[in-house]
Amino acid sequence: MGEKPAHQGTSGTEHPASKRKVGAPVRVTIDAMVNQVPILRRSRKAAQELVACAMLLCAAGAAPGQGTLTIPEMGPYIKPEPKVFEKYPEKPSLTPAFTMPVGPLGFSAPSDFYLFRGRGLVSLDFLDENRLLFTFRKPGLGMRGAESGEDEEKLRAVVIALADGRIDPQADWVVPDGGRYLWMLKDGHYLLRSEGGLLQGDATLTTRPYLDFPGRLLWVDLDPDQRTMVTNSLESSLPSQPSDQAHDPPRGPSATTTDAQKPSADQTLVVRTLNRETGQLIKMIRLPWDAQNKDWPVNADGYVVSSHDKDTQWTLHMDSFSGAMKVLGHMDSTCMPDGAFATEAELLVKTCAESGGGKLTAMSAVDGKFTWQATTATNAARPLLVASPDGSRVALEAVVLRHAASHYRHMKQVDPDELEGQMVRVLDTADGTLKLEAPLSPMLDGGGNVAISPTGRRVAILNDGAIEVFDLPAARLP
Repeated sequence: MGEKPAHQGTSGTEHPASKRKVGAPVRVTIDAMVNQVPILRRSRKAAQELVACAMLLCAAGAAPGQGTLTIPEMGPYIKPEPKVFEKYPEKPSLTPAFTMPVGPLGFSAPSDFYLFRGRGLVSLDFLDENRLLFTFRKPGLGMRGAESGEDEEKLRAVVIALADGRIDPQADWVVPDGGRYLWMLKDGHYLLRSEGGLLQGDATLTTRPYLDFPGRLLWVDLDPDQRTMVTNSLESSLPSQPSDQAHDPPRGPSATTTDAQKPSADQTLVVRTLNRETGQLIKMIRLPWDAQNKDWPVNADGYVVSSHDKDTQWTLHMDSFSGAMKVLGHMDSTCMPDGAFATEAELLVKTCAESGGGKLTAMSAVDGKFTWQATTATNAARPLLVASPDGSRVALEAVVLRHAASHYRHMKQVDPDELEGQMVRVLDTADGTLKLEAPLSPMLDGGGNVAISPTGRRVAILNDGAIEVFDLPAARLP
């Protein structure tokens, strides 16, 4: 009487299996199988379908009278990459060494109308380690009308001495439209986009003609050593003019009107590669006007272009100016990879991840090896890269959203209330270590609100109604 039945559990209740007759068929329900496998419970509907298929297959292959059912083995559960969600910094991680209010200079924050339009409203640049060049669009002074061109903008330019905050000199400039208009050179000079092409200026804010183009100049890019310059311009798509065959860049007045941002039906995109010092034409190609939707990173050897293999696989090629092409490496990205050269030998590449966000990868332009990677957040939009002239540091700035970027159908339709703000991180290009994190205000998705000095020792930002300058320790070159 005191012994337990052979099939009783420790609780004293009879085990259900004790009631089954020997040789009786096993009855297994899909729900029972799902409940026994923790991994399957994570997606009940998919698990039910999987187990049902398994039971049908087993039933089809089982011998008559066989009373066992084998659950197919499942591979290990792979946890998806975590979604990195950016936290907007309330203040810079360092105390600024220099602060100057920009309101007295005539600057006022642009309206929300300009958000996510990529407009070149501001350009903050180092002339040298101790002087800043600050240029900005003067509100209400855009020169509209048939005489001056529909898109012309008037700018204010000021030079600021960091030692004492002295402002001298000042000038007003006119640029042809709302795109980027200024590119700094390493010797304290700069290139300014004009209606006819490019002007060259210096710290006195005086400018002189530099290069003219037979069309509307859209963009300029320079290799890290600034020996090579690439220009994009909208020009007539009619048969080539004699100047297109020459070895020297074209000079003279612009041959096309500038009264519209979009090209007319008879215009094409002309990409010229020039020797910046001599102006000699190295290479020229004509493309459909919308063929180049991202910058081509360029160094003294050639361009880096991306080709789509399949799914999320891309190949990066170096298209040299000599005509040869070699494979630099392969990237995994849900969008076209793009980026810029930090130095002649180090390429920084931005990619997108399936889980949202993406990565910033530093890779060698010689052998394609990765040196470091930094993860970008899922709620970051419009990432921009700014490298120091010596290549020792790079700034990564982005607009921080309240939700993941995939939550929004189109950035231009994002309500300003959905924006946390814009922020910047400054990294050492040698190893990707973080040196500075700071908010940016106002938000300028077209860039121009972050600058790094020629030695990488100073960073200037536009934040909270002022220019703030931070001193950093010396960096190790990559």
